[in-house]
Amino acid sequence: MAKVLFVLTGATYWVLKDGTRYATGYWAEEFAAPYKLITEAGHDVVVATPNGVTPNVDMMSLRPSMTGGEQGALELEEIIRSAEVMRRPLQLSDVRVEDYDAVYLPGGHGPMADLAWDADVGRILTAQLASGRPLAIVCHGPSAILATRIHGVSPFKGYRMTCFTNDEEEGVGLASRVTWLLETELKDKIGVEFSRGEIWKPYMVEDRNLITGQNPDSAAVLGERLLELLK
Repeated sequence: MAKVLFVLTGATYWVLKDGTRYATGYWAEEFAAPYKLITEAGHDVVVATPNGVTPNVDMMSLRPSMTGGEQGALELEEIIRSAEVMRRPLQLSDVRVEDYDAVYLPGGHGPMADLAWDADVGRILTAQLASGRPLAIVCHGPSAILATRIHGVSPFKGYRMTCFTNDEEEGVGLASRVTWLLETELKDKIGVEFSRGEIWKPYMVEDRNLITGQNPDSAAVLGERLLELLK
């Protein structure tokens, strides 16, 4: 049985270009799909957040229009409600990467508000990448990679990866309203080799022990790949 660390945002809002507070958090499907797969296979999940705050689900991610219908929304709600680990997260500052067999970061716009600047998450990702153990990150989760820079240089430079694309950000109506775009920052500030699939379709990229997914629909694919690697 393996132990998997889920690193979640603690943010409840993201400040847009005009100063508006945009309600956010983690994206339900991106937590719930891998969590269900991993725990049903008998593995343990531990959740960690900045300062150990209880993660906040982005309510938009529970709308039936976002979940393929009313049943999908109810299923996600049930998974989240039954996940006791969400009610007692560790503080990121207390995490010892060597205690875990894999690390996973779901998205939602929340990580753009906190994890992108969090020194502890930078330490965790840097150590996990160096360990050779699986590191899976989906959608807006890769914003946390921005926190791995020391004097402007990140160990993720040159890695092939994906994330929520600028086109998808445009599709949700936020591209013109935000202060920065994740795809652009990863290419310009980290120097990743960016790869992408069709918008709104599952797409996964694997480079060494780094596994990334483009959007919410990619979360289950990453969860399945993690399970294979944990066997």
